[in-house]
This record gives sequence, structure tokens and C-alpha cells, in this order.
Amino acid sequence: MSELKKMYRTIVEDPFPPEMTIRFGEQTLLYRKKTWRIPDPASNELVERGLRYGENPDQPAALYELVGGNLILGGCEFINPGNGLVSSITEEDMIQVGKHPGKTNLTDIDNALNILKFMTKRPTAAIMKHNNPSGVACGETLAEAYERANRADRIAAFGGCLVVNRPVDRATAELISERYLEVVAAPDYEEGVVGILARRKNLRIIRIGRIHDLERFMDLPVVEFKALIDGGIIVQQSQINRIRSRDDFLPARATYKGREYAINRMPTEREYEDMLFGWHVEQGVTSNSVIFVKDGATVGIGTGEQDRVGVAEIAVFKAYAKYADYLCHSRYGISCNQFELDVKQGRRDRAALEEIREQTRKARGGLIGSIMVSDAFFPFRDGVDVGIREGITGVVQPGGSERDFEVITACNEADVTMVFTGQRLFKH
Repeated sequence: MSELKKMYRTIVEDPFPPEMTIRFGEQTLLYRKKTWRIPDPASNELVERGLRYGENPDQPAALYELVGGNLILGGCEFINPGNGLVSSITEEDMIQVGKHPGKTNLTDIDNALNILKFMTKRPTAAIMKHNNPSGVACGETLAEAYERANRADRIAAFGGCLVVNRPVDRATAELISERYLEVVAAPDYEEGVVGILARRKNLRIIRIGRIHDLERFMDLPVVEFKALIDGGIIVQQSQINRIRSRDDFLPARATYKGREYAINRMPTEREYEDMLFGWHVEQGVTSNSVIFVKDGATVGIGTGEQDRVGVAEIAVFKAYAKYADYLCHSRYGISCNQFELDVKQGRRDRAALEEIREQTRKARGGLIGSIMVSDAFFPFRDGVDVGIREGITGVVQPGGSERDFEVITACNEADVTMVFTGQRLFKH
């Protein structure tokens, strides 16, 4: 067992070169491998190393920073050197190394920034797990934002990566120190805060100063690469989100067999706010996905499924499970799963468990009044019907299905509003 644990702390020597050059015709981009002089976990002596390992302990990996070249393709200018976020993290930015950083730690931070770049106006927290958000929330204070993001899925947040868009203050740090996270990344840390966070010895505490400047990254495209099993590579331009304000949404309309269909009710101001929030969270969710948001926080997140009605049902199931868990933990200090086990073994009162279940059913997992967000159109009305049954008041989706008229009809029957984005958000 000790050998199994050891592999997660071992730094894998990588065979990758110090520099990498990519040519696009006559244009050249130069990348330099990122290494840091930080303490070795075994000897505590300073050593120069790159990533600990890739997605798994037996996969060597390297991080490269763009340091030279300017790329223009098809009239589109891609991001230039000198704009580093995650790829520019220095030893000074690694305020506490904890376990040496690996690939997933950095990609989790990167994907959180992909969400937070749309949310600069309010204190916002994004907790990531396996490159998907487990909870994202805004708040009047950073502590409130973090507490709401953690509440969205307390179980998945265990061992996750927290990224926030404001300097971490003492109140937020105290909340963080009570829970187990792998990574905390922020634009800065107020005086005395690092000592609070450092109570967790393995926590990686990272500063990313350019979080203050995230908004401008909304319009800076990058080149994305996908390696194939045969060594081939697919290249694509990163997507630019067209939805920046309520005015960018499109009224839900469709024509079918010569008949015009239109949504009966336009969104309220609160619904528009959640529609924007939800669509921006979707930027960081793996497809197929459906999420539910309410009052600037995620309620249920369904990711990576093969069919749209199935992922909607998973998001609902998770919302119920996480709501019950939050009730149980706030009252009894343990997870709902542990409480159920204790009931089965006769150590706790079944009536208390039934009370939690009943309150969860009445609240429909917190989904009443929420907004349902889909990264692609609904091919049938069954997907949106899943949300309607749980009490949603609005839907955001790209539109463009042959059966948009069915979905519009379903929403009108339930007095649910809906907008189209005119843009799909697949992320694989």
C-alpha cells in the first residue's frame, strides 16, 4: 500500500526538450519548457523540475510557455507572447508548493479562468474537479461566493481546485482551511492569510496576478491541438463566446410547416442575470452537458453524456443528492451517505433521514426557480421536460433543432421563458 501511495508523490522525469517550435507555413511560434526550482518532496532540497507527471503517475508531461512569434491565420490574430497566466507561474507565485504540481492541477486552474474571465464584476469562486466545475458562484463577498460554490457540491469539491477572482481575505481563508482542497489560486493573498491556508501542508497556494486582467482574454483566441492515436493532429481555433450581455440573446422562435412558433414570456431581469451566468459557466463544462443555475450559483451540473435527456436527468439527480447532503451535513456534521449507512446499522434515527429526504423532495433539490442551460439544442422536447418537471422558470440553449417548435410549445405550456444563443458550446 505504501508503494501505491508513493507513486502519487514521485516526480516523473520527462523526456521533452527545453524548447519547442511550431511552424504554420512561414510563421513560427517558439515555446519554452517551464521548470521551477522548488523543494524536492523526498529530500526537501531545491531541485529544478517541471510537472510532477501528466494525467496519471506513469505519464511524463511538460508545460510550455509561448515566448516568441506572432500568428495570424485567415485574418485572425492569435494570442501573442507576454500574456501568460498558468504557463507563466513562477517560483514566487508558488507561495506554498505542497505536492509538486501536476498536469491536472494546472488544467483545472486554466479551465476555471476560462469561466471566470466572464465574471469580473462580482466576487466569484470556481471549484474545479477533473477539468469540470463542481460549483461556481458569485457573492457580495468572496467568502459568500466560496461558501455558495462549495455548497453546490460539497462532496465533489473535496480535493478540488479553487480559483477566485479577488484577493483571498481572512474570512475566506478560514473557510478554505476547514476543508480539503488540492489547489487554491487567486490574484493575491491579504496579510496573514497564507499562514491560515498553510495549515493544510499539502495545499498548493498559487498567485496568478493577471486574474485582475482576465476580461480581455474573452477576445484572444488560441490554437487548440488534439493528438490522434496514429500520431496525427487536429488543429482548431478556440471558440469566442458571442454572448456578453442580455441583448446578445435571441428570442426563441421557430417555423414548422408554415406555422410560426414563439416563446410567450420574455425573461425577467433576474432570469436574464442567471441566463448570462449559466451560459458563461457552460464555457468550462465538458459536453454533452446540461446545468441548472439559480441566483448566481450552480445547482446541478451534468457533464460528458451521450444524450441530452440523459445528461439533464443526471444533473437533476445530482441536484437532489447534493441538496440532501448539504442539509445532512449542516445539521449533523456528516455526509448523507454516511448518515444512511448509520441508519441501516441502527446507529441513527430513520425519522431524521426521512425528514431530510422529504425536505429535499419539497425543494426539488433546489431546482425550483432555476434556469436550465444546455450547450447544444434539444433534439426533442423530452430534455427540456426534465427541467420543467422540477420547476425551472427559464431555458438557455443554442436553438436550431428541427423540433425547436416542440421545445417552444413545452415551455409555453409551463409558462417557462426561453432564449436562444445562436452558438453551440461543445467542449470535448
